[in-house]
Amino acid sequence: MAITIGVDVGGTFTDFLMVDTESGEVRTEKVPTTVDDRARGFLAGIDQLGVTPGDIRWLVHGTTAGTNAVLEHKGAKAGLITTRGFRDVLELGRRTRPHAYGLSGTFRPLIPRDLRREVTERMDAQGRVLTALAIDEVVAEAKALLAEGVESIAIQFLHAYVNPEHEIAAAEAVRAFWPNPYVVASHEIVREMREFERGTTAAIHASIAPIVSAYITRVDSALKERGFDHDLLIMQANGGMAGAPVIAEHAVHTVMSGPAAGVLAAAELARLAGCENVVTGDMGGTSFDVALINGGTPLVTAEKELAYAMPIRIPMIDISTIGAGGGSIAHIDKAGMLRVGPESAGSFPGPIGYGRGGDRVTITDCNYMLGRLNPHAVTGATSDASLEKIEAALIEQVGKPLNMDAVAAAQAVIDVAVAEMAGAIRLISVEKGVDPRDFTYMPYGGGGPLHAVAIARMLNLPRVLVPRYPGLNSALGCILADVRHDFVRTLNQPLAVIAEGVVDGIIAEQRDAGLALLAREKVAVDEVVFQHEFDLLYRGQSHVLRIPAPEGNFDAEAVRAAFREAFLARFGIELPTMIPILVNIRTTIIGKRVHVDLAHFAPKGGDAEKARKGTRRAWFDGAWHEAQVYDRAQLPLGHVFYGPAIVEQDDTTLILDPGTRSEVDEFGNIIVTFEEAAA
Repeated sequence: MAITIGVDVGGTFTDFLMVDTESGEVRTEKVPTTVDDRARGFLAGIDQLGVTPGDIRWLVHGTTAGTNAVLEHKGAKAGLITTRGFRDVLELGRRTRPHAYGLSGTFRPLIPRDLRREVTERMDAQGRVLTALAIDEVVAEAKALLAEGVESIAIQFLHAYVNPEHEIAAAEAVRAFWPNPYVVASHEIVREMREFERGTTAAIHASIAPIVSAYITRVDSALKERGFDHDLLIMQANGGMAGAPVIAEHAVHTVMSGPAAGVLAAAELARLAGCENVVTGDMGGTSFDVALINGGTPLVTAEKELAYAMPIRIPMIDISTIGAGGGSIAHIDKAGMLRVGPESAGSFPGPIGYGRGGDRVTITDCNYMLGRLNPHAVTGATSDASLEKIEAALIEQVGKPLNMDAVAAAQAVIDVAVAEMAGAIRLISVEKGVDPRDFTYMPYGGGGPLHAVAIARMLNLPRVLVPRYPGLNSALGCILADVRHDFVRTLNQPLAVIAEGVVDGIIAEQRDAGLALLAREKVAVDEVVFQHEFDLLYRGQSHVLRIPAPEGNFDAEAVRAAFREAFLARFGIELPTMIPILVNIRTTIIGKRVHVDLAHFAPKGGDAEKARKGTRRAWFDGAWHEAQVYDRAQLPLGHVFYGPAIVEQDDTTLILDPGTRSEVDEFGNIIVTFEEAAA
């Protein structure tokens, strides 16, 4: 069996990419996401690929089930048991605010206050027991929560990251009578200091574990009934994957897994194309996600704020998101300003052009109005897009308030959206101390290539690299992913006083835990790789600097020297009199699989003349142009063409305005640069 399938369930569409590694055949499919039951859409897409589940060797799945449950506060009913006096740890927050101006802001924790219970126990910051754990109180409070209909429970005690003894005892006591497996102790999710972040991460896990687990179980069971005899593999936010048997224990790691898969694929495609520095733009139906790939490696962060005052503290690819997807709704705010998003029409009812009952103007509708999308080929629909309905809605909802006709209103919506997307890229790059003008822009997602040239021009990016299947890039990332698990342990001791063998012992424990997970998952891997890193800071500082752990056994002086060099390179100063503190010890285990050869995605033959599908009137730079329309599947390797042009394929449309030069490279990517059109 040589069939590998990657599946990405997005907010609007579910994407499928299948590769037969023996024959080199590639199949794609894109179906509307069935929001009421995502498993139904998943299974329908497998059927439409025309493959028998029993013939599938690898099936890797990225899901938004957990992310959406968190953002929409539609998780399971969860409870919290915590140290007496710390019931409100989930509402402590940090000095952040949701809006640039003003002090307004609302926060609703995932676990309401009446479902957060306190018990007697206390550890100090060194892990010494100050007050013994009252197990009878734990049992009583857990039974009371169960009686109130709580489905999932989190246990978080103060300083359990140092000594988890009380959390372990409490979890064992609750699991003895709890009717399902959804009991989690905070140290099992993240064994790292910072009570607020550790608490919110545990709360997120407790809230989504039943939802993610039930969804994966439904899909896995249905596949098994149809003959699939391997484990379903699930993408994680760190860019790796995990097996379905352990996903209930790692549900929190599925948050943002789909976007992470897209960045992973982008890094590999960029490497093959000779581009080490890339900024990605993933535009789906509901959002626009941006990330940096620096030196060929996606940036990874240890913490991300999913929503205001809701940080998640797990290793994850650093992705920033704004509400600017193809289904984002345009509207005039109370001040008379044109806004786009964050509200989205989603897949149902969707944009007006989809013909499913949507009646509010979206970015997609504006692209139909401007001739950039083909109204006779609407993804997921059986009828043409009604330009008359789109025009009427544009005039009524945008044009009249701004004194514009339908075309000008549509262009205004696109301009606002492009400015917001360019701003997101500028922020994530400048924030990291890099100049976006040194980066190649890689757009993907169903809507990414539509606006790629406009975004690149606004940011003065030198080139645009459009992958072979932009609308399926996250599904491709699922195919390329290795098995990966991350572990962290807080030590928080000065380098000079760390006892011999302590660090090496922690690393050994984390290695063993990683190997045990791999054994449980039963995923065939060719090689197992370990990576170890240290988080350090100088006493008195609050933010850590991460460095690779020097080779061999722990050597405090070697770590001190490596930290000094890294600090000097990052900040340009040395602090010889300051005391370095080893805060966290991190271990990553990667089970490497045999990767799919991306040469499979290169065009097979192709004919430049057959690629020409005719012309279509499209709006560029304040005027109508006759744009050449190309069928991307027919474009041969090495073919060069110029804008204005529209390149169509099943999963997306690429818009090339006047003054662009495009060339198909050996992997089927289209490389866009900015020149005057050839005579």
